Amino acid sequence: MKVPAYRWRDLDSVARAEVLARPAVAASDAVQSTVRDIIAAVRADGDIAVRQLGRELDGVAPDALKVDAAAFDAAERALSDEDRTAIRQAIANIRAFHEAQRPAPISVETMPGVRCERLSQPVDAVGLYVPAGSAPLPSAAMMLAVPASIAGCPVRVLCSPPAADGEVHPAILFAAREAGVTDVFRTGGAQAIAAMAYGTDSVPKVHKVFGPGNAWVTEAKSQVSADPAGAAQDMPAGPSEVLVIADAAANPDYVAADLLSQAEHGPDSQVVLLTDSAALIARVQESVIRLTAELDRAHIVADALANSALIAVTDIDEAVAISNDYAPEHLIVNTADARARLASIRNAGSVFLGRLTPESLGDYCSGTNHVLPTYGYARNYSGLGVDQFLRYMTVQEVSADGLTRVGPVAARLASLEGLDAHRLAVDLRLAGDSA
Repeated sequence: MKVPAYRWRDLDSVARAEVLARPAVAASDAVQSTVRDIIAAVRADGDIAVRQLGRELDGVAPDALKVDAAAFDAAERALSDEDRTAIRQAIANIRAFHEAQRPAPISVETMPGVRCERLSQPVDAVGLYVPAGSAPLPSAAMMLAVPASIAGCPVRVLCSPPAADGEVHPAILFAAREAGVTDVFRTGGAQAIAAMAYGTDSVPKVHKVFGPGNAWVTEAKSQVSADPAGAAQDMPAGPSEVLVIADAAANPDYVAADLLSQAEHGPDSQVVLLTDSAALIARVQESVIRLTAELDRAHIVADALANSALIAVTDIDEAVAISNDYAPEHLIVNTADARARLASIRNAGSVFLGRLTPESLGDYCSGTNHVLPTYGYARNYSGLGVDQFLRYMTVQEVSADGLTRVGPVAARLASLEGLDAHRLAVDLRLAGDSA
């Protein structure tokens, strides 16, 4: 099918907003209610509820939720040498990039005798969710587990839906163990999020949950993160998306393949091309039709392309401005001057520069993380990194000399705010130190 095509200058502000509007992702009342019931059941009945919900919703309920060592060993044997090598190389690249993100402690003497510090501590327990609906996602296991391991989170558990045979996909198990997961559990959906957020006899309670998922998983993350007794979440999530900026010299097959690689994620994905060449749009349309015919997930692609757009703009500067306003999850800059354009790019989850840098590399093995803000959240959220598995705390220590310097400032400000106990806590020490 053809992707809807437009000329930006022919659209008024309302039409422009409609062209770039993402597919609706707000959870329906039915999804919210169902998830609420699932969470309540898991909190009340733990493992029993998790198994029962797995049987009712997914048609499979393994006797043992926790994956044992024998299953990990069997998973490794089930993969080819080529599969294991690819996973290990991807983990090595991801680890190299994320190791560089370790924060350095900060220690500053703001005044003589007044020392302020900022230290990081890993989140004590994290839950990692790896979907396995229409396709297994070992890449998600790597992207979640590697930074959690580098951060030093003591408890790193992973949940993933089992297949019809009751087992988690071998590639997910192998990737999880290689990337440093401590325990894996055979459960998916909202019940997996609830199990990690509140704990069961088998699944340990975690303090923060990470990972992509469908509408029920996303809603479960939202609900447990709003509950002080539950668990925080990584970031708001929505369908996958890519925006491509391309000039007239771009290879139309490259552009089409980049658009299709995101469209195949799901029918609610969105792909957008911005180009200063109407001729390129025509060539990309032809490439999309031809390449789609080669895809196993062509039916999913067709639905996604209906939500998408090929847009002719005046020049690449205008394309960058539109992209900054749209704030895509993935941004591909397929232009001759891609590196020079980077300085103008403000809002994007992850940027792919140049004609030889497909988004697929970031999804798997370049080293950057593919867990990214979608739905325009790149305006105010960052992609996943080591920092999201850490907590930061500040420390201050004041000497006698420092107290005489900074104490009167605090006392004066406390008086200004009418908080006498605050002032008293300082004045008593000033008087005691001088006595």
